[in-house]
Amino acid sequence: MARYEFSVSVVPQYVAEQSNPDEDEYLFAYTVTVRNTGEVAAKLLSRHWIITDADGDVEEVRGDGVVGEQPVLRPGEAFQYTSGCPLTTPVGSMKGTYHCVAEDGTRFDATVPEFILSMPRVLH
Repeated sequence: MARYEFSVSVVPQYVAEQSNPDEDEYLFAYTVTVRNTGEVAAKLLSRHWIITDADGDVEEVRGDGVVGEQPVLRPGEAFQYTSGCPLTTPVGSMKGTYHCVAEDGTRFDATVPEFILSMPRVLH
């Protein structure tokens, strides 16, 4: 077991009622679970997202915390939140990094594995 480690899992979902494909507006929600799989309590300080649409356009988003919070997770604890991402294409992807600091001051990053945002019936 790593001393400093957060594991991250994501479940994306297309939000049809808030999308307008005729206007190239596609909204996706994603639910993230961040779990402290390390040995030391730590705080999630900030996020860095890399969002890519089907045209290959890339947007980077940086900010403090997640959904307005900077959760402190003790070993074994998890924090879950849901957020959203608008795209101008029916398919895209997201990946990123959470920057964290352990209670002893050690800084580390938690990787958010790439996940696909897709309107149903677009990918086969």
